Amino acid sequence: MHEQWPNELEVAQVRIARPTHQLKEIERFYCEGVGLNKIGSFTDHQGYSGLMLGLPNAAYHLEFTEHVDGSPCPAPTKDNLLVLYMPNIEGIQRMAKRLEHMGYPAVEPENPYWLERGVTVEDPDGWRIVLMNTSGI
Repeated sequence: MHEQWPNELEVAQVRIARPTHQLKEIERFYCEGVGLNKIGSFTDHQGYSGLMLGLPNAAYHLEFTEHVDGSPCPAPTKDNLLVLYMPNIEGIQRMAKRLEHMGYPAVEPENPYWLERGVTVEDPDGWRIVLMNTSGI
């Protein structure tokens, strides 16, 4: 039997945010390469610029920020992942090919599980995403 969410956990939106020092290339990678929608952006807000990218809509999205003085963000271990569950293998293959042509080839995952049905790629900052060929959990 599955538990109900507590009444006080009424989440209207989920945002995963991280800094970068190459906002333009991050936008290119995630919008042109992965195909996410740019749903918002801001410039020079107290020294920060940023963009929000939909997954696939505004309810679940990524935010990348860059500070005027620099925002280097070294990637964590190779097993810290953003996993996109995608049931269409042809879509994954097209995306992986497009990313490779952009200079982002598939890399060997740390955990061999992701190799079974997925393609792992590093973004411009070295953070890894997995294009996983399943419909999710």
